[in-house]
Amino acid sequence: MSSSLPPKVTVLMGGPSAEREVSLSTGRECAAALREAGYEVTELDAGPDVVARLQALSPDVVFNALHGRWGEDGCVQGILEWLRIPYSHSGVLASALAMDKTRSKAVFDEAGLPIAHSGIFDREAIQVSHVMATPYVVKPNNEGSSVGVYIVSKHANRPPEIDPNMPDRLMVETYVPGRELTVTVMGDRPLCVTEILSDGWYDYDAKYKEGGSRHVLPANIPSDIEAACLAQAKAAHDVLGCRGVSRTDFRWDDTKDLAGLIVLETNTQPGMTPTSLVPEQAAHAGISFPDLCDWIVKDASCDR
Repeated sequence: MSSSLPPKVTVLMGGPSAEREVSLSTGRECAAALREAGYEVTELDAGPDVVARLQALSPDVVFNALHGRWGEDGCVQGILEWLRIPYSHSGVLASALAMDKTRSKAVFDEAGLPIAHSGIFDREAIQVSHVMATPYVVKPNNEGSSVGVYIVSKHANRPPEIDPNMPDRLMVETYVPGRELTVTVMGDRPLCVTEILSDGWYDYDAKYKEGGSRHVLPANIPSDIEAACLAQAKAAHDVLGCRGVSRTDFRWDDTKDLAGLIVLETNTQPGMTPTSLVPEQAAHAGISFPDLCDWIVKDASCDR
């Protein structure tokens, strides 16, 4: 980067995934924070011409604010490696692993992290009869933000009717009751544990609509559960090979003490919107939003 001019940062946002609107919000917030931190910032809505536009812009760094498929699963990371443009967050392999719930759970299990039992089934089979003892959850294997999640209750007589736009094969996972907890990892540092409270299932609207959920940080939980969450989030980050910022989500059945803690998934491109968890946890740790975005840019590289 030039020492005489502000580094040029392109914030990659939007894109074609089901999480496009969230990504646009994340991108706008991060672009504003980076301008406040002194960077020359361009916002780029990622489309089929993304390679040509990146080549024309020739940024010093790409701040990846994409969410969901294409932006969070190793695809755009591979493009940036090919172009040799330093970029933020995790690299190709870690992004692809984390986005594929089945494969990331296999990695977690091998590392000794607690996971819920699950399997991959054809959409048609899921709709014919219960493929797993109730209660269970049906969800895409490679989407985020609780897109396309179905909860099948313990007393459900019939399996769910799945939206025909859903993938042909879906994950079915044992439903884990209890409290929703999450931990941000920033580099090699887990920041804190947040408990997420919502009136119903913590779905897309609860995550991103104003008033959809309430965040308690630090979470009001026993010290051994807090320590386990922090350690397991860091372990998940490391075993997947994540870089920069990640966020790992948990469910904790508090009737079972430590045995009730389950790792759900790790997000390599966590949201950075006004209602997002990562900026809240950073602020709790004394890190302002512009400083957080500045740290993410300074951490950027190729070969991640």
